[in-house]
Amino acid sequence: MPERQTPTPSASAAKFIFVTGGVTSSLGKGIISASLAKLLQARGFRVTIQKFDPYINIDPGTLNPYEHGECYVTDDGAETDLDLGHYERFLNTPTSQANNVTTGRIYDHVIRREREGAFLGKTVQVVPHITDEIKRRMLLLGQNGQFDVVITEIGGCIGDIESLPFVEAVRQLRWELADSDSLVIHLTLLPYLKAAGELKTKPTQHSVRDLREAGLQPDILVCRSEHPIPMEMRRKIALFCNVKINSVIESLDADSIYSVPLLMRKEGLDERVIKRLKMTGGAQQPDLEAWKDFLGKLKNPTEEVTVALVGKYVELPDAYKSINEAFVHAGAQNECKVTVRSIQSDHITPDNIAGLLHGCDGVLVAPGFGERGFEGKIAAVRYVRENNIPFFGICLGMQVAVVEFARHVLGLQNANSTEMDALTPNPVIAMMEEQKNITQKGGTMRLGAYACDLRRGSRAAKAYGRNHISERHRHRYEFNNQYLAQFEEAGLQMTGTNPETGLVEVIELPSHPWFVAGQFHPELKSTVEQPHPLFTRFVRAAIQHRKA
Repeated sequence: MPERQTPTPSASAAKFIFVTGGVTSSLGKGIISASLAKLLQARGFRVTIQKFDPYINIDPGTLNPYEHGECYVTDDGAETDLDLGHYERFLNTPTSQANNVTTGRIYDHVIRREREGAFLGKTVQVVPHITDEIKRRMLLLGQNGQFDVVITEIGGCIGDIESLPFVEAVRQLRWELADSDSLVIHLTLLPYLKAAGELKTKPTQHSVRDLREAGLQPDILVCRSEHPIPMEMRRKIALFCNVKINSVIESLDADSIYSVPLLMRKEGLDERVIKRLKMTGGAQQPDLEAWKDFLGKLKNPTEEVTVALVGKYVELPDAYKSINEAFVHAGAQNECKVTVRSIQSDHITPDNIAGLLHGCDGVLVAPGFGERGFEGKIAAVRYVRENNIPFFGICLGMQVAVVEFARHVLGLQNANSTEMDALTPNPVIAMMEEQKNITQKGGTMRLGAYACDLRRGSRAAKAYGRNHISERHRHRYEFNNQYLAQFEEAGLQMTGTNPETGLVEVIELPSHPWFVAGQFHPELKSTVEQPHPLFTRFVRAAIQHRKA
């Protein structure tokens, strides 16, 4: 047997946890990873999470939301997997470009180096060149001294051909790192057969077998189940999967993803990890009082409102994941249950909008790209503006509000965005100059955090409690400042602008109970500990509208 390699000091500066999944996708690796991270953070450890995705796209930026859910954007402008949103919402710490890596990015980097002659004429192969690059990126966040623990979620399922290089990289790292510096958590499913009236362990056994064939032995098994797992069944799983019985963790379906950290705490997941990794210096018990307080408000609301979410991808909830979660945070902050009614903008007309919005206490017009459903959003904004229903627009939602106001208040004939009509005589929304000559779509929009100065006394400034903010963007088109004076004179105020470019970031209609829209994506910065102020105020306005 070959000798164990001695890890370099930089590689062993942090503990590394690898989370894999089997049996089926969508089991919740991201939620389990985030929940474990929250428990460790609550003990005082510095934790970060990263996602390695097996698809060949460089990033999710060019993927249709129906393909992969929403595209999450970080402060540094990375277009990433939506699981990074879970990481930030649970940990209340920002992620970055380094927290999401795809097969496409790995291969792109290696091929570029090969073209530069970096491999000195050697044959470039999956092993070792691709796996070396994967390992380098897996260790990267643990080498800067900022984190005690790095949790790495491997996308896809064990057995998928796309995931093999990542699993192989983890196998190599387990061999190179000290025994107490890494562990593998494997998430599986225990299906319940109604006809037999029992849970079945065979899929889990097969999943672990596949993992072991790839060279990885899991240290901890987290078993998703609709029913409690009997102790005898845990013993069976432990025996056949070669893990200790107290490392078979039950993960029952939860009423809320935010209940999962407490369920994992009850199962002792964090204690098993701390013992296995020989971690020292943390608190004896995790401090989860603030988390429990949030859950208490979430599960015991004193108010209830219904908010319409008008968008073009509403058939897939994950397409607007961050918006839906921001409503959860804002609802708990207001001790209010927020019911989100999704409305497909394609189906909206001026004739049916009143019926579609009947019973709604507020309307949010969601972000998006392209012409489909645009006129439906126009009809929705006109209805809420004229009927004093609280309105909140995000990104394209702000642009829709501008176009609607231009057409029906300013009387600008055929006013539009040049995204929808390149020949419009009144381009109140137009493409940024630096975007006009760009032909590549991926990673070329206005991305990441930009500063915004808020007008003193504006609704946005009152919501934030300050006049200088920073928010994340993902768009190509902007408000056309040539029309600014006309809008201001007619009552639609531009209350937020970028201090460097003068580009409009926030619009408000002071004569309306709540009519606020932003060019940025506030939902991306809403967390359990810090609900976004614009969502919080919007929900409050919806409560007031319902009472009125």
